[in-house]
Amino acid sequence: VTVATPLRSTRTMAAAGKKVLMVVTSHDKLGDTGKATGFWLEEFAAPFYIFKDAGCIVTVATPKGGAPPCDPGSRGDNFLTDMTKRFDADAESTKQLNESVKLDTIDSAAFDAVFYPGGHGPLWDLAENPTSIKLIESFWNAGKPVGAVCHGPAVLKNCKDASGKSIIEGKKMTAFTNSEEAAVGLTEVVPFSLEDEFSKTSTYTKVDDWHSHSVVDGMLVTGQNPQSSEETAKNLLKTLTEPIGGASLLEI
Repeated sequence: VTVATPLRSTRTMAAAGKKVLMVVTSHDKLGDTGKATGFWLEEFAAPFYIFKDAGCIVTVATPKGGAPPCDPGSRGDNFLTDMTKRFDADAESTKQLNESVKLDTIDSAAFDAVFYPGGHGPLWDLAENPTSIKLIESFWNAGKPVGAVCHGPAVLKNCKDASGKSIIEGKKMTAFTNSEEAAVGLTEVVPFSLEDEFSKTSTYTKVDDWHSHSVVDGMLVTGQNPQSSEETAKNLLKTLTEPIGGASLLEI
């Protein structure tokens, strides 16, 4: 009897040494409200440690370089998690974030996957940033995983494949919903609705507000909200280490 052998004994073994680029917003103004925004702490911290704990080499980049703005709301008691507390107590990792490299110095060929955390900031800078758009297109056209969570998928709206077609056209995906945006009172503040935008061209899916929901379609990995950040990061890791059509990796 012939028994199929997994490609690796653990996903961690398969991920060890893989290079993951995390791209974080540099935008700190919440429209014309006079309030601050930026990246959402948990959406950075959870994926960061999921990648690091799997043995990945993580690089953090931002449009401006240096310390990115953290949405002060993400530091509310109700939003702090074991991952955010671990990050705040981790001097080496906080130093890495605060010394992020400038996005225009990044060569996609040096990385195996890219991941965009959310927070409202990306709606204003990364969604329209030519360097980010070109970078995502480079990953996509090279067949490398592209991941984003919550408002992070905003970065995909202007990206095209080698044929000039939107990379999300016909793809299954998710992002922050209209009802979640309404719940935080920002429907009239954000420059565009993620749900409306992506429903035009992709197969957009969602679940009840504030429940974890991550969608994988080929090399595209997206998550709906902050509650989805861990699941989305794990799905990116799975996509990175489990070739399409290959044997399944063991979960240990």
